[in-house]
Amino acid sequence: MENSYIINGGQPLHGQVKLSGAKNVALKVIIASLMIEGGAILQNIPRINDVFELLNLIKVLGGQAEFKEEENTVAVDGGNINKNEVDLLYASKIRVSFMFFAPLLKKFGSCRIPNPGGCRIGARPIDRIVDGIKALGVSVRYKHDTGYYQAEMTGKPRGKFVFGKPSHTGTELLILMSVFGEGMIRLENCAREPEIKDMIDFLNAAGAKIRQNASTIEITGVDKLRCLQPFTITADRNEAVTYASLAIATKGEAVVSSIPERMIRSFIIKLQAANGGYEKINETTFRFFYKGELKATNIETEPHPGFMTDWQPNWAVLMTQATGVSLITERVFENRFAYVEELRKLGAEIEFVKPPVTNPAEYFFFNFDPAKKYNQAVRIKGPVKLHGGALNITDLRAGATLAIGALVAEGESVVNGASILERGYENFVEKVRSIGGEIERI
Repeated sequence: MENSYIINGGQPLHGQVKLSGAKNVALKVIIASLMIEGGAILQNIPRINDVFELLNLIKVLGGQAEFKEEENTVAVDGGNINKNEVDLLYASKIRVSFMFFAPLLKKFGSCRIPNPGGCRIGARPIDRIVDGIKALGVSVRYKHDTGYYQAEMTGKPRGKFVFGKPSHTGTELLILMSVFGEGMIRLENCAREPEIKDMIDFLNAAGAKIRQNASTIEITGVDKLRCLQPFTITADRNEAVTYASLAIATKGEAVVSSIPERMIRSFIIKLQAANGGYEKINETTFRFFYKGELKATNIETEPHPGFMTDWQPNWAVLMTQATGVSLITERVFENRFAYVEELRKLGAEIEFVKPPVTNPAEYFFFNFDPAKKYNQAVRIKGPVKLHGGALNITDLRAGATLAIGALVAEGESVVNGASILERGYENFVEKVRSIGGEIERI
C-alpha cells in the first residue's frame, strides 16, 4: 500500500500549530513574478505539491524558479521564458496554469493554454474568465479537438469588465492582464477574497498602480514592474480552519498562529454560535478549544466575507459531534460533497436534502443549469461516535476532512490518496503529530 495515511484516532489533540503560507497566494504570486523585470524573491512559500508542479512548469517554459537555501523562500525569474504554450500534462495537474495567459501574452503577444486541471469540485466558470480577457481586447478561441485556448493580443489591454458573478481566479488574472494596460482599466463585481489583496500588495510594491474599493478594482497601466525587496505572503486561512476544526472535534485545543483575524472572521462567528471555544491571544494568534457540548448550526457558503466554500467539508466533521441537526448548503461549487459517502463509512449520519431555493440561477454562484440535478445541501445528525474505516480522498479539501474524521474516530483508519491532500498542506503529518495525533504516511 502506498500514498496513504494510517491514523489511530479517538484522542483529544492538544498543542500549537504555526501556519504555512497560503497556497492560493503562493501560486498566483509566483506567476505574477514572471512579469517582474529581474524576477522576484518570495518568502513564506509552502513546500507543497502544487507549488513544486508550478515551479517545474516554469522551468519547462524556460524560466527560472526554485526554492533557495533559506526555508520557504523561492526565487522566480521569467526573463528567459522561450515557449508560449503550456504543456497539457502540467495543466492537468494544477488549475492555476490558466493564469499563464498574462505573462505569456505580455512576452509573446500570443499563447496556447489548455483547459485547466486541479480538483474536480465543479465545472468552474471558465467562460467568465475568457469573457473578461476578450473585454480587454484579446482574441481568444477554443479548439475542441485539442482542448487548447488560442489567444492573441495586438497592442496593450484596455477597456473595462463587469463580472456577472464574482470569480476569484478571474479577478486575479484580469488584474495581471491589466497592470501593463493602456490608461485605466476598471473591473467591477470582482471577487473580494483576502488572497487577492495579497497579490495586489505584491504588485503595487513592485510599481503597479492598483486601487481596490470593495468589489471594484481600478488598474492604471505602467511600463514595467521591479521588486526592490523580498515579498512575504500571508498565512493560509484554510489551514487555520482545518486545525481549529480538528482540535475542537477531538475535544482538545490548538493555538494557531500567525494569521489576521479578519481572514477567518466568518468561521469564528459560526464557531461561537456552535459553542466552540475561541480565545484571541494577540492580533495573529488564537486558541481554539472544546468547552462543552457543541450545538448544531446551519451554514451557507459564499464568497468572502462569507463562510468560505473550502471550510464547509471541515465543518461537516465538526457537526457530526454537535447535538442536533445541522444543515450545510453549498452555493459556490456544484460538486463539493464528494466526502459525504466517505464520512458515512465512519458512521456519520449525513443525507442529501434539497434546499428551498426560489431562484437558483441567482442564489448559486456557479452557472446553474435547470436541466441538471444538483446535490447542494446536506443534513447532519449528531452527536455520533465515529469508528475507523478505509477512506479515499477525491479532492484537496475533502482530504483534510477525511483525515479529521479519522482522527476523531475511535480505532484505526486508512486514508488513501495522501498526495492529493499534500497538494495544499505543508508538513501535514508532522503538524498533526505535534499536537498529539497518531498518523503515519506510507
